[in-house]
Amino acid sequence: MSDGKTPEKPSIQTLSSRVVYSNPWMIVREDRILRSNGKEGIYGVADKDDSAIIIPIQTVGGEDFVWLVEQYRYTVQERCLELPQGGWEMGEVDAEELARGELKEELGLHAETMIRLGMLWIGYGFVRQRQHVFLAKGLTATEKDPDPEEHDLVARTVSVAEFERRMLDGEIRDNCTLSAWALYLLWKARQTA
Repeated sequence: MSDGKTPEKPSIQTLSSRVVYSNPWMIVREDRILRSNGKEGIYGVADKDDSAIIIPIQTVGGEDFVWLVEQYRYTVQERCLELPQGGWEMGEVDAEELARGELKEELGLHAETMIRLGMLWIGYGFVRQRQHVFLAKGLTATEKDPDPEEHDLVARTVSVAEFERRMLDGEIRDNCTLSAWALYLLWKARQTA
């Protein structure tokens, strides 16, 4: 662990790197590495552009509701319920602009206020991708602008209590949704303290 002043020396050194696959959404590379114990090995890494995940909360009659998206996720071969999220595959983009764009694309919503809650690494055991977490408040309807990959996306609203029940019951299992909600709860607790 670093003392905060001296940079921590990496315990793995990259000896060489080669791209083994690429498409418009990701680059997969295989790195030849040297561990601090002297053992060589390989490491597979998927590089992806930044993404954003948005927690759109709307208060109706004194009760908070969360906007979600339901879509078919090919990798797990099932329809999944999750917070709106995604990236633009355009290299460097402004995180809030990306979050606002995803909110419009997937839900057709505009947020009066966007509050940045933090940044998460999606799955740093194999993918290098940051995900910026935003809370969206003051929601109004605008025109939806889905990507071609989002042809089957369905917008849903549920109460916060229902949303949390679905996470606890294992109906919502998306790690990004669960992590973003945990970050939101921590932020919210500090607002009322």
